[in-house]
Amino acid sequence: MELALFDFDHTVTTCDTYGRFLRRVATAEQLAQAWWKVGPWLLAYKLKLISAERIRARVTRLTFSERHADDIETLAAGFSREFLPDVVRPEMLEQILWHKAQQHTVVVVSGSLDLYLRPWCEQLGLQLICNRLESESGRLTGRYAGGDCGPRKVEHIRRQFDLSRYTRIHAYGDSAEDRPMLALAHERWYRGKPLK
Repeated sequence: MELALFDFDHTVTTCDTYGRFLRRVATAEQLAQAWWKVGPWLLAYKLKLISAERIRARVTRLTFSERHADDIETLAAGFSREFLPDVVRPEMLEQILWHKAQQHTVVVVSGSLDLYLRPWCEQLGLQLICNRLESESGRLTGRYAGGDCGPRKVEHIRRQFDLSRYTRIHAYGDSAEDRPMLALAHERWYRGKPLK
């Protein structure tokens, strides 16, 4: 048995899908306030002064607090269907399909949201570990259910899979958050290049 672990944004795709999804679902008021509520945080992130985890938590709270869960789910289904196919790297889709053809267990492990990743993964028969939005009485809280899995990918992988059962583990990633996941693997790919 073999296991293949794929980060999603910038690994399977050419871009950050979460940011694009946030822009798609943000209200006109949220978009108008984005520069002064999010701009300084984005600058701090680009300057490596704050982590991806902190910026995700802030923009998630600002975008989703008090929104109707059903409305966001509908928007996410459209995003998955209309946007994702255009940004998936053909060579990575080919790699995923190769692992599937070898009957490997293939898992997308992402800090992005299940709302739009799940339909894409289900279509390809992939398993998924990612963030889920918390809701109460049909409204989103702006928090992740169970916390942000982005910096805790390995913890989630170990909880879902008994790694000792796999004779070989493959991992694909592109960021510092992916390095612990890559360290689990026998064969590691970072930004499209094999790691020794």
